Amino acid sequence: MISGPAHLVRLTRAGFVLAREGVFSLIDPALVPGPARFGLRIARLLERPSRGSAEARLSTALTRLGPSYVKLGQFLATRPDVVGVALARDLERLQDQMPPFPQAEAEAAVAASLDRPIGVAFASFGPPVAAASIAQVHRAEVATASGRRAVAVKVLRPHIEQRFHADLRAFTFAARHAETYSAEARRLRLVEVVDTLRRSVLIEMDFRLEAAALSEMAENTKDDPDFRVPAVDWDRTSKEVLTLEWIDATPLSDRAALLAKGFDLRQLARALIQTFLRQALRDGFFHADMHPGNLFVDHEGRLIAVDFGIMGRLGVKERLFLAEILHGFITRDYHRVAEVHFEAGYVPRHHSVENFAQAIRAIGEPIHSRTAEEISMARLLTLLFEVTGIFDMRTRPELLLLQKTMVVVEGVARSMDPKLDMWSTAEPVVGEWIARHLGPAGKLENAADGALELGRFAGHLPALLTRGARLLDQLDDMTRDGLVLAEHTIAKLDKDEARRDAWIIGALYLIAILLLVLILTR
Repeated sequence: MISGPAHLVRLTRAGFVLAREGVFSLIDPALVPGPARFGLRIARLLERPSRGSAEARLSTALTRLGPSYVKLGQFLATRPDVVGVALARDLERLQDQMPPFPQAEAEAAVAASLDRPIGVAFASFGPPVAAASIAQVHRAEVATASGRRAVAVKVLRPHIEQRFHADLRAFTFAARHAETYSAEARRLRLVEVVDTLRRSVLIEMDFRLEAAALSEMAENTKDDPDFRVPAVDWDRTSKEVLTLEWIDATPLSDRAALLAKGFDLRQLARALIQTFLRQALRDGFFHADMHPGNLFVDHEGRLIAVDFGIMGRLGVKERLFLAEILHGFITRDYHRVAEVHFEAGYVPRHHSVENFAQAIRAIGEPIHSRTAEEISMARLLTLLFEVTGIFDMRTRPELLLLQKTMVVVEGVARSMDPKLDMWSTAEPVVGEWIARHLGPAGKLENAADGALELGRFAGHLPALLTRGARLLDQLDDMTRDGLVLAEHTIAKLDKDEARRDAWIIGALYLIAILLLVLILTR
């Protein structure tokens, strides 16, 4: 275990770099507790002259601090509830670009991870074409029966895991102490934030999991006409190495090249929005890092996504929640939007549904006074989460990740088509999903699922009751063997034993009645 002083050394170095880059000048002294203002003044004295913008200073500092801090910045960009909306937007601009590590180290790492010489695994292995905080990508070739096939090989940085673990322990140390002394830190649940970052990074550093995400999304989208993902070469994939088909396509960020090749930018914008909504609503599994650098267009006009290190999941409950609030805003049924929040358990019951509906109306009414092309779905979700914060809505990381991704996707789509009508674009996907899950067919399916769950519970109940009976028998045996219990405890046990048979009969009758009611009301 690394000691507290070692953590302090790491955090002090980080504080020095942040101070040198002028990051502390972004903090309003009025918001800082009295005892900490002296430290803030010291930090300002260390600041070097800089003409960079606020976001440029923060990005520079995090890049200088290394991969763990770059990843921390990217992660906090998904948590506006922790860092604020303005800073989260600045952090979204943080580029995950690092100098490449030597070719010899990459080849040695690949050979060791695949347990075979580099020349056996690949017919050729070129220099890095991209380098980020966790890994870098090489273009290589593999031998096939018909010749050679180009592949992209993603290689984990050597010793990166040890460095991440050390920095994450320091982050945990800082978060725990912050929660000890700050009520605001406890409200933001900083320890939980760091734990979530830890899990996210551990998943990102195991390329087998990224390969599995690619495989799952390929299966989900195999029938989609305008989207696909690269194929995984499982024979050349391991924990530290990911091999995919080489993508020979046009970057979505290269507008001029897309126009030169005759692609319809308006259609690409529609395809991007509909692709994301299908992933989120239909599949409940979406690419959560869909910035232009991760998106390409192939020769057939299909979108291709790469870099599946950050993925989002939504359960049926979350998808129903989102569909109902979108439908409620469209139909101006603000009371229903409020009820959905309470039914999902997101807003504490001590608040008033009517007051919450009034706050929702303040978001929804301005939408209906604008033209369709002026309405931003991402902005709607952002405002919604801001208002729900007033009503003590607990942080929902999966919904925040969805909202953050929606902001990025919508921004990319509107850059290709500034007059994009988000609602008519989304309607075919959202409307179909709502009809499928909130219409009569969906209700029947939910009833059937409920019957199955009840059947499973009924199947397990006899075993649970038997275990309870066995536990009571064991307590009786312990009492007879000399265990001394208080008189009122013995009396209670006798009463429980006398009622045990009645409980068993009553429970079985209750199950029968519930099943009968369910069948009659379908």
